[in-house]
Amino acid sequence: MCKHHTDLGKEQLYAILELRSEVFVVEQKCAYQDVDGQDLSGDTLHLMGWQNNQLVAYARLLDPDSQGGDVVIGRVIIAPAGRGQKLGHELLAQALENIDEYWAGQPVFMSAQAHLQPFYEQHGFSAEGEIYLEDDIPHIGMRRHQTPQG
Repeated sequence: MCKHHTDLGKEQLYAILELRSEVFVVEQKCAYQDVDGQDLSGDTLHLMGWQNNQLVAYARLLDPDSQGGDVVIGRVIIAPAGRGQKLGHELLAQALENIDEYWAGQPVFMSAQAHLQPFYEQHGFSAEGEIYLEDDIPHIGMRRHQTPQG
């Protein structure tokens, strides 16, 4: 399910923030400001995968107008309960479909954990630049050029 931030219910937003905190802050031991002011701004979209009323997959899509011309995929996450089910592939494929629907032809950028580079390459992304540390975790910029529709 993909929703514009204005259509999110408070329970959905709570589940999103809870999952991001559980994995990024607690599991990965990253003390950082997850609530960064972009969840409810611009044309931000929230892509959610639910199983048995539990949020198990999530990605945030930031609109190109707010991001200097790129659609930015971020906060990509699979809950511990959803791992091992290939949900990451489904989540990313759905994210790219939503991007094509809302922002056809726009390039897509993400700051990916470096060890996931081969995963993202399977979905048409290419590494851009050098590996850098973000919250003490190696990351690499990755870009996917969309083909214009029409």
